Amino acid sequence: MRTYTHPDVLTIGVRDGWADPCDDPTQIDWAPRQAAAAIPFHVVDGRPLNPFAPTGIRYGRNELGHWGEQLCADAIVTAHTAHDRVLVMVERGDGHGWALPGGTVEAGEDPGVAALRELREETGLRLGGVPWRVLPARYVPDPRASDEAWMVTVPVRTHLGTVVGAELPAVVGADDARRAEWVCAGTYAALVEYLRRVYGGRVFAAHEALLRELLG
Repeated sequence: MRTYTHPDVLTIGVRDGWADPCDDPTQIDWAPRQAAAAIPFHVVDGRPLNPFAPTGIRYGRNELGHWGEQLCADAIVTAHTAHDRVLVMVERGDGHGWALPGGTVEAGEDPGVAALRELREETGLRLGGVPWRVLPARYVPDPRASDEAWMVTVPVRTHLGTVVGAELPAVVGADDARRAEWVCAGTYAALVEYLRRVYGGRVFAAHEALLRELLG
């Protein structure tokens, strides 16, 4: 049974506030975290258990800063051009591939608000007056997770319709995104091929199943 926590978690993570400073999960009061969880989970002998374990790392936090569930929100923005459906994606700064714009839901923050905030921070895109649909929270198989630290996301979706005779709204990578782009996404297979051919990139593992379902 492998035990691993990335060194940055207890150094940079604690310093910058994205990691729990406590390195012993048995010292955490789990009742409030379990009550707030989007997906129920068990605590065994004071240690949280990923409801979708095993991940390959039984103890520790791998690359994640929290113990237990971390709730995130992801923005799904699509449109149709004269030739194809397109989707806003960002190239992650940590080398894990191309992902939907998104990030951590702050304490007390509504996931829908969080998704729009992350969209603005990572792409500069501000979409006013468009309808958004908040989808159910779902577990995502994040490659940075462990059996004791995992990610759950709330996808938030909008479609801008067909863009005729006008350019798509500009997007620019910022915050922890290396770049942001509108990418061809008529189908999931087409998206994968487009990222490979144009950018030499791949889909972020945590978003593969979600995008397969959304794009067909």
